[in-house]
Amino acid sequence: MFAEKSQVPDLAFFLCGRYRLALDRPLVMGVLNITPDSFSDGGQHISPSAALDAAQLMKEQGVDILDVGAESTRPGASPVSESEELRRLLPVLERLQILGLPISLDSRRARVVRQALDLGIDLINDVTGFRDPAMQALLQLPQAKHCGVCIMHMKGEPQTMQANPHYDDVVAEVFGFLNQQAAQLKAQGIGFERILLDPGFGFGKTLHHNLALLQALAELKGHGHLLAGLSRKRMIGELTGHKGPPTERLGGSLAAALYAAFHQGATVVRVHDVQATVQAFKVWAALGMRPSAES
Repeated sequence: MFAEKSQVPDLAFFLCGRYRLALDRPLVMGVLNITPDSFSDGGQHISPSAALDAAQLMKEQGVDILDVGAESTRPGASPVSESEELRRLLPVLERLQILGLPISLDSRRARVVRQALDLGIDLINDVTGFRDPAMQALLQLPQAKHCGVCIMHMKGEPQTMQANPHYDDVVAEVFGFLNQQAAQLKAQGIGFERILLDPGFGFGKTLHHNLALLQALAELKGHGHLLAGLSRKRMIGELTGHKGPPTERLGGSLAAALYAAFHQGATVVRVHDVQATVQAFKVWAALGMRPSAES
């Protein structure tokens, strides 16, 4: 559970709300979508009981963090109202408290996050990268004093972000944004050890953009801990030529997760298939492979 922050950041840990997570291995964040329209598992966990069952299973499979979202931000997704997001979310957050796991909230609305903080979340995962001053202001609340934060890059809005996205230099622009946002939060007293940086694979990026960002990911390590969300993404299908549904992209997702964690130093991988990812990481570590940050 949470220990008071020392004067010097301990970079061997990720401070995540009530939890102090050791980084002697990559952490696995399990996706828990309570939406009817997410790109690969929409509707599966829409009821609080189904969501709790799925979360309990992920705990048994070895998940480190649960990432709960009540609004789909997949390419082309339509926004839901704030009241609908809260209606889906709050009963689930209440039930998840019994699991004793760090809970991440995937939301871009300050009022939604504000209510969730009262129920006990440990990480605020903002796909808009804390551009909204109201989201930044939340971090000064007593309930958010020790929360982890995930700053993600997204170009445009979910409805239009994949409509021919353009960058002059995708690595410089995306990493520049993440570094700028991290510096703003650090200036407000948010320590390095509480910050996750997420390039936002697939959020306003082509396959070429995604690959460039992934291959340069380690360059971000000095500005915050890294999160890689590659699971079941369209880029896996594009790389493999497999035209089936996202649920059939497990092999490619595991390869991408291993590369991100063990070759590019990702602190956290965000995945749909917890058991397979945990197994892959254990075998890779047993073969003597270590994350690049430790080598």
